Amino acid sequence: MSEKQPTAPGKRPGTAGGEPTAGEASSGKQRHGSGPSGPGTERPASARPRRRRQARGERRIEQLLEAAARVFGDHGYDGASTNAIAREAGVSPGTLYQFFPNKEAIAVELGGRLLDRMRETHGQVFTPENAMLPLAEALDRIVDPLTGFICHNPASLALMHAPGAPAALADEHAALDSVFRARTAELIALRAPGLAPEQCARVAMLAYTFFTSGMELAMSHEGVEREAYVAELKAALHRYLAPLVGTEAPATR
Repeated sequence: MSEKQPTAPGKRPGTAGGEPTAGEASSGKQRHGSGPSGPGTERPASARPRRRRQARGERRIEQLLEAAARVFGDHGYDGASTNAIAREAGVSPGTLYQFFPNKEAIAVELGGRLLDRMRETHGQVFTPENAMLPLAEALDRIVDPLTGFICHNPASLALMHAPGAPAALADEHAALDSVFRARTAELIALRAPGLAPEQCARVAMLAYTFFTSGMELAMSHEGVEREAYVAELKAALHRYLAPLVGTEAPATR
């Protein structure tokens, strides 16, 4: 079966006997009667229907992406299919193909949105204010929102780390990871100015690796067991970082 080409939400071809064409509207031709119309009696052709169709199309896209997030989160990228996503969304595969030509297009759109949210979350937690707190509190302020993001968006692990995911998405995630590691190194240097820059970079790399590996392990469990693994992850980070950056809040300089 050939795949349907995606159609822009709200696009509607003109038909004979339908609404006036753009040329008719601009020339002021009257479809009914010959007398002039009073001010305000004309409205743009199909403006309201088009806006309604666009809104419906946007809602359908959100519905499909929410379903895709659940399917990717439960089955991974390789285990997901457009049929499974359509079924999860409660629509036919044909409806899905009106908006996305294939699974990769869905993954790229969903992954891009997740990366945007990830940037926002990291921007909120990787701050100098958090870095200068006592170490245990700093880890709470940084790790808890990050783990919360992953727990609420399990598809992020499936799309960013799993083999087989779209290369463009993997490349964008790798570039973002590099920025995050650099930011972590900056905060370590702020907290422990005596460390050489290259050591700060190595510490940031190891801390980041601890976090990503620990979260993958935690996400393989649920409920209380997952919470226990997250607590162990924070404890491991504390034990690693304490000799390097101290446990108390650094003195303000």
